[in-house]
Amino acid sequence: MKFARVAGALAFVVLLSFCLHVVRSNVATAPDFPTRVITSNDSEVFIDIASGTTGSELAALLFEKKVIKSSSAYFRIAVADKRSAKVSPGAHRLTLKISVAQALEQLLDPKRIPNLIKVFEGAWKSEITESLRVYGFSDKEIMSAFKAVVLPAGFASAEGLLFPAQYSFPNGTSATAAVQAMLNRFSSEQIGKEILNATGKYSPSQLLTIASIVQSEGDTKDFDKVARVIFNRLKISMPLQMDSTVHYIKKVRGQIFLSTSSTLINSPYNTYKHYGLPPTPIGNPGVDAMSGVLNPAPGDWLYFITVAPGDTRFTASNDEFVSWKFLYEKNRKAGAFK
Repeated sequence: MKFARVAGALAFVVLLSFCLHVVRSNVATAPDFPTRVITSNDSEVFIDIASGTTGSELAALLFEKKVIKSSSAYFRIAVADKRSAKVSPGAHRLTLKISVAQALEQLLDPKRIPNLIKVFEGAWKSEITESLRVYGFSDKEIMSAFKAVVLPAGFASAEGLLFPAQYSFPNGTSATAAVQAMLNRFSSEQIGKEILNATGKYSPSQLLTIASIVQSEGDTKDFDKVARVIFNRLKISMPLQMDSTVHYIKKVRGQIFLSTSSTLINSPYNTYKHYGLPPTPIGNPGVDAMSGVLNPAPGDWLYFITVAPGDTRFTASNDEFVSWKFLYEKNRKAGAFK
């Protein structure tokens, strides 16, 4: 009996190995159009990828629409190239009779996705609303969508939770489904899960608010340092006095200089006039900004200032900060920030 079991096991291994070899051989020899130069005279087709479409289903669709020579060839490249997971649902404009490598490149090309909604890192909800309007949704539909979507526990606003990415939706998608997709993307991303599951002194909502300020205030390389400055100020109940919070109120971008009158605006988002954090995030931060908040750099800094493009300095000394501020004013007047 023991010999029979061993023999049976060996036979199964041999059979399995043979089957895998056959599958791999078939995939490796899958028919494919040659990679070629694509011209404006080439015929094109629009395909509509439904949300939740699998790699094999997409391969079949591409073959059906005569974009590729065989579905198995696309499935092979989809398994080998991790970028295939980033193909967005919705409409895509593709050239007929191209190689599977070219098909994947076109599926990932934002220029070939009509009505693409781009949420950039730090985008305000108001800017995303405008993108939804341009996409074709009415003001009423958009307003209803933000009221109807399901937010994570502890959040009262979608601001901050609309994950920065490129979105394309199948025909017939409602505004509510579109906004919910952005929220779901946040919840499904690893960094989003870390924010939502964070425990400690600051709630997930507060951490996201800090990340939104970090996104607006610093360069990517300094995100962890800016986060530390904010935490240090909060720890000693020092006003944050972040220009970005006033810019959010005024809905202006690219304004380096902040007037004294702007710091006196009566708003709970004005961190010059109110202690602590704003009531909600001031934008939708990206992965790097959120990571900087979850992993702030060690330091005792309380101040930072960008004295020239690419030159942001951090210090715990008010005197040093004041001296750098004079340097910033000198460079600003000389046109360094234009």
